[in-house]
Parts: sequence; structure tokens; C-alpha cells
Amino acid sequence: MRERTVDITTADGIMPTFVTHPETGGPFAPVVLFMDVWGFREQLCDIARRIATVGYAALVPNLYYRKGGVTFDYRHEDGRTRSLKDLPKAEQDRIYAVHEHLTDPMVVADCAALLDFIDGDAANGGAIRGGGPVGSIGWCMGGRHVIRAAAAHPARFRATASLHPTRLVGEDGPDAPYRDAPKCRGEVYVGWGEHDHYAPAEVIATVRDAFKGQPASYDDVLHLGADHGYAIPDRDVFDKHAAARDWERIFAMYRRVLQP
Repeated sequence: MRERTVDITTADGIMPTFVTHPETGGPFAPVVLFMDVWGFREQLCDIARRIATVGYAALVPNLYYRKGGVTFDYRHEDGRTRSLKDLPKAEQDRIYAVHEHLTDPMVVADCAALLDFIDGDAANGGAIRGGGPVGSIGWCMGGRHVIRAAAAHPARFRATASLHPTRLVGEDGPDAPYRDAPKCRGEVYVGWGEHDHYAPAEVIATVRDAFKGQPASYDDVLHLGADHGYAIPDRDVFDKHAAARDWERIFAMYRRVLQP
């Protein structure tokens, strides 16, 4: 595997981005990983490596670069990462303060810079395939951001995976993320956790209804017994079976959409 960290220039500063892909072959179709509330960290780089081993160029942008690239890491004695809801309120407030600064329009603008980097890398003989469809995967807030990216850049983000997403419906205003469904193209997959407090039954139903009859092909799975955060390895709520079911569908989607 090849790995590097690149500095991508955006309107708001420099966004460090981890890039990995196979050593030989290529150019490789790009897949962008959208971080969860905890920020950029080695866990996400490991997931990028897993995606890259099957023939993709995986990119992990540090979307908290406007706050200096801060990351959060709270662990149990056995090494597993702790869930946000189990932290003291003061720590939750500290995390939410960073989380709330990152607006959806900021992420959409960052995606434009990412696409420019991808196409520029391709034009300069790099290992990333430019100009074509791009895959994505996001967790938690990243599960919302992938929908925003797909709607804002429908010609590019064509294989979208949203895992235990937050605030897809929210207060259900005219700018609620689920209302972006008609703008999306390609394929969209969502993994839900049965016990995810961010995704009660009415939220799941609302999202499903929003994608009915729309241009993007929509698929989802409700994982029985799974909690919010189930898809991240090393989490205290990690559900190995649910995560494996997600990967089965996600890799099949990438193969259909991204492989020439």
C-alpha cells in the first residue's frame, strides 16, 4: 500500500488529507471518508486502508482543520473507545462546541476542493482516477455530510454510504438533509441501528419516503440490536455482524458504480 498526507487548499485554510491506495495498478477510483464527531484519527485511516486494499484510492480529509484539526479520544480501561452519551456533560459540551462550528455548507465547499485535488492529481499522472464517479462513506455527522455532498455534487458523488447518520430529518425545515434526496444521483445506501436514539422509526420512514421515485437508487438495512456508532471498530458499541452486512452492500455498490 502507498500512503501520504496532502495539504488541500480551501477557501478557509489548509485541509490535511490522508490518502492511501494500492502500490501497483491504477489509476484508482476515489472514495472519500467523512469523519464522525470524534474527528480525524487512526481508526479512520485504518478503514481507508481496508477500502484501498480492494482497489480504490481512499481519502480522509480532516474537516476540523478550521479548529486546528482537533480530535477527541476517550477510552475504557480495555482500550475500547467510549460513546459520547456516556461522557460527563462538560466533555460532551466541549465536543459539541467543535462539532457545531462545522456547518453543512462548509463541508460542501470542502468537497469542491477535494474534487479539484482529485482531478489535479489525475492530470499530473497520480494514482487517483479523475473526472469520474466518486464514492463516499460517512458515520454519525459524516452520515449526513455524504448526503449533502451527493446533492451538491451529483455529477461526481455517485456511490454514497451513510452509516448511523445524525440529523437527516432534524427539525424538518425546508433545508433538512433528507429533502436533498431529489438532487442525489447514482446509488445511496444507509445503515441504521435499531437502538440509535438519533434514528427513531419515524426518521427512517421519512428518509425512505424521500428517496422513493427519485433518480438515485436507495437501499438501507435496519440492524437489529445495533446502537449509534455500531459501525466503527474498537467502539464500545461496535457490532461486528452489522458492520459486515454494511461492507457487503457498500463494496458491491462501489463495484457497480465506480469500477470501469
